[in-house]
Amino acid sequence: MKRLVALLVPALFSAVPAASLSAQAAAPAAKAEDVASVDAVIKTLYDVISGPAGQKRDWNRFRSIFAPGARLIPTGRDAAGKARIAAVWSPDEYANTVGSRLEEGGFFETEIGRTMEQYGNIVQVFSAYDSKRTAADPKPFARGINSIQLFNDGTRWWIVSIFWEGETPSNPIPAKYLHAGKH
Repeated sequence: MKRLVALLVPALFSAVPAASLSAQAAAPAAKAEDVASVDAVIKTLYDVISGPAGQKRDWNRFRSIFAPGARLIPTGRDAAGKARIAAVWSPDEYANTVGSRLEEGGFFETEIGRTMEQYGNIVQVFSAYDSKRTAADPKPFARGINSIQLFNDGTRWWIVSIFWEGETPSNPIPAKYLHAGKH
């Protein structure tokens, strides 16, 4: 039995990269400048979801920056005020669930601070944001932190996940995440 396991395990792991690469080819083609760096991907993310009321978003451009299997995960609070994961969406599910609200009501999300850690081909970014209905609004209606995980496959950057939490009076954004390393 040990011999069978010793033969099967390497075969299983050798199949993973091929499957992953073929799945990545299924994503819409990205503009090279949108995925050339971590800065570029994050700028593209905020750019594509932002716009005035009535403006259609380029959801194919949005999808093109995400790795196959990527997830967008907002947090929230239940009726008793307990923290919870509000949803787990694919990029398509996010576009289909939230997209029309962004387009109808107007939505501008701006990065207001960033911290970043990198190890090899993976990066973890805490991107503090504020959200407004129009670009000219004097105050945001919301702020929070997007925890963004990215991967570089040697040719481009991919967003693997975005996990976010909105700021509340009892949980303000710590100063170390505001303006630090903002790009």
